[in-house]
Amino acid sequence: MHLDTILTELKAERDRINRAIAALEGTAAPANPTPAPVKGMKRGRRKISAEARNKLSQAKKAWWAMKRGDDGAGRRRSKKTHDTTDGRH
Repeated sequence: MHLDTILTELKAERDRINRAIAALEGTAAPANPTPAPVKGMKRGRRKISAEARNKLSQAKKAWWAMKRGDDGAGRRRSKKTHDTTDGRH
């Protein structure tokens, strides 16, 4: 082997060992670091006012009534009962 090849391989091995040591010590940077948040950006959920929430609620209720063809009588489905006289559930 040539001296240059040996030096190149030793340096590459040294770099691998240094990365392994850093990872074990917990000082290694993550492979895909998350970007820092941009100044001025807010995180989390947006708040909605009670008035706006009520308006959305009424609009969705009207949508469901139209979808069902409901006339506003507020009908309810009857509960199904199980006949257990024959032993089945």
